[in-house]
Amino acid sequence: MEEKVKEVLELIRPSLMNDGGDVEFVSLDGNKVSVKLKGHCAGCAFSQMTIKNGIERILRENVDQNIFVESVTE
Repeated sequence: MEEKVKEVLELIRPSLMNDGGDVEFVSLDGNKVSVKLKGHCAGCAFSQMTIKNGIERILRENVDQNIFVESVTE
């Protein structure tokens, strides 16, 4: 499942990059996907909306309906 998550994130990245942001895969633990938002996304007030209504929704549609996504900082 990790490879599929990474593949889908690669499809999402260009959209985020168009707005000056990016997303990086950090880890997969069960159904929890941890990602790191970068660029403008990292400090954006709408970052949680990007995570839940964007990244998580797309991963649920394309990988597993039980996935949930969290943003981490390193």
